[in-house]
Amino acid sequence: MITRRKSRSFLLSAALTRAGQALFRSRPPGGRERWERTNYAGRTVELYAGPACAVSAAVGAGRAYPGAGLAVLAAGVCGAYDDVAGAGDPRRGFRAHLGALREGEITSGAVKLFGISAAGLVAGALMKERFLDRVLAGVVIAGAAHVVNLLDVRPGRAAGAVLALGAPGLLRGGPAGELAAAAVGAAAAVLPDDLGERAMIGDTGAHALGAALGAAVVAGNQRPGLLAHAVAVVAATVHGDRVSAWARAL
Repeated sequence: MITRRKSRSFLLSAALTRAGQALFRSRPPGGRERWERTNYAGRTVELYAGPACAVSAAVGAGRAYPGAGLAVLAAGVCGAYDDVAGAGDPRRGFRAHLGALREGEITSGAVKLFGISAAGLVAGALMKERFLDRVLAGVVIAGAAHVVNLLDVRPGRAAGAVLALGAPGLLRGGPAGELAAAAVGAAAAVLPDDLGERAMIGDTGAHALGAALGAAVVAGNQRPGLLAHAVAVVAATVHGDRVSAWARAL
């Protein structure tokens, strides 16, 4: 039964992602130009994969834990806002956006930071019972979303990382395995187009898939595991520039 549920979660997520891409491509909200970007190599790529990933991962996560589904969707929405409103903004990293906030400017990156953090804490409160566990869960979910986004510096990096990081979760039973399957299914569906430089998942997809991975970790761990993962994602986020540089070098 557990294996069947994980298989359904994977297949549902993958199918919804492909269908979502096709739907967005046929009827792009706001016009096709809004959903196109020039990548690092100067090629024009589509952004439809991002919202398709976010919606499918949110549906898959919500089947396991409604709170996790809301967090994944919120992470995708915040990422989408940054993809649209933050296009062309040269500032990168939390230090730059928090510095702008101190000067009275609310950047799309700051909205993303606080929005995803709040969504993670709400999901953590719904998934765990004790206060400290809830806080740690929120840190893991929000932190995982940001870490996956840090890896999104070259075609296939973020989606490939989700596959690699989510694969061990497929061995777990219960909601943890279903949550991992939802993230992995969406990532597997977009990886060919991502690697082929025909599409990119952007902040929308990277944050949503990362939040789904974080929710899988939360569902499958008690306090010691939550603490270890929270320390890891905070360290990676603080040293975000190094993480991005490492991803570029791969």
